[in-house]
Amino acid sequence: MRIFTSLTEGLRIAFRALSINKVRSVLTALCIIIGITMVTVVDAVTTGMDETFDRSMAMLGTNVVYIEKWPWDDDLEWWEIMNRPEIELSYRDFLQERSKLASEISAYAQRGTNIKYKGETAERVGIVGATANHLLVQGMNIVRGRMFTEQEVRNVSKVIVLGQSLVDGLFEENEDPLGKQVKIRGRKFTVIGVLEKQGMFLGLGDADNQVIIPVKTYGTLFGLKNDVRLGVKFPDEETFIDGEYEIEGLMRQVRQLDAAEDNDFAINKPQAFEEVLSQFKNGLYMGGFVLVGLSLLIGGIGIMNIMFVSVRERTKEIGIRKAVGAKSWEILSQFLIESVTICVAGGVIGVIIAGILTLIIDQFFTATMNVSVVAFAFILCSLVGVIFGFIPAYRAAKSDPIESLRFE
Repeated sequence: MRIFTSLTEGLRIAFRALSINKVRSVLTALCIIIGITMVTVVDAVTTGMDETFDRSMAMLGTNVVYIEKWPWDDDLEWWEIMNRPEIELSYRDFLQERSKLASEISAYAQRGTNIKYKGETAERVGIVGATANHLLVQGMNIVRGRMFTEQEVRNVSKVIVLGQSLVDGLFEENEDPLGKQVKIRGRKFTVIGVLEKQGMFLGLGDADNQVIIPVKTYGTLFGLKNDVRLGVKFPDEETFIDGEYEIEGLMRQVRQLDAAEDNDFAINKPQAFEEVLSQFKNGLYMGGFVLVGLSLLIGGIGIMNIMFVSVRERTKEIGIRKAVGAKSWEILSQFLIESVTICVAGGVIGVIIAGILTLIIDQFFTATMNVSVVAFAFILCSLVGVIFGFIPAYRAAKSDPIESLRFE
């Protein structure tokens, strides 16, 4: 019972001491605030990146490789890649006839354009010209209407599937876009479907700000000499490993490459993004935690310094408490509680600031606050308070009561 009473009294004394020296307490906790803010924000950004990355990779499909002129990792010099021959639409038929492992092979090209509907114009829209199985390769779904057919691709039909951002931007609320006609370069396209909402791709671009039209219709608008790409999907992960080599061999055949010649095409995999993300996160963690460590170290030294000052200012009070029977551990706990309280208060302020910054960052990039990291932040604050507050508290606990009473 005495332990509980002593701890309660120590907490009351700690809050009273902090309230008397508000400015000094805030300045003392400033580095703690900065450190906790940084560790929480860094984790919020990386957590948001992980969640966004998983959603973004789902947009690229599962067990899929992409055959393109340009590699995603940019290992080669740009002028070497520039001289490569373009990917041709006919390669899709070649691969379909000869591949034994691929379940779907699509061809597509894309660029930016403007789309009009009545008096509304959507600018910088991603327009994708694709084969009818494009959604099967990319793992996307239609939520309203339908996808166009291979027959419509062959017939160069002017039909279009809209992303959700285009539906929201061009049409009035509750207006059914199906059957309506939108214009691209002055040509009318009939809306036959609406894509499932995708969200942001890697937190940078709106994946719903796109439309899909038949690839041959796209060719009449923009041509198909440049930027044709092939998407090859495999039924499972095991087949994916062998299928990548099969597709590479078939592409070398269609390109008529000798055994000694390097590939003049790129086989891109979503895993390339994962490696880049991992490197970025490691750099962010390393830089962030070095700064966090320095902030907490400086903050801890500040806590120790201010606690020495506090012990000196209250030397007579310590002597009086000891004279009326206070135990050394009670004096020790009183100053430890005060030290921890300053740190935890700094942690609370740091978490609040981090929460505000997380909301702001999430508007422009991606960030998600992790509850477990918030709990870790408070544990970290308490440890800093205990570690750096122990020596001053121990000195106070071991002080001689008679000498303390004589102190002026």
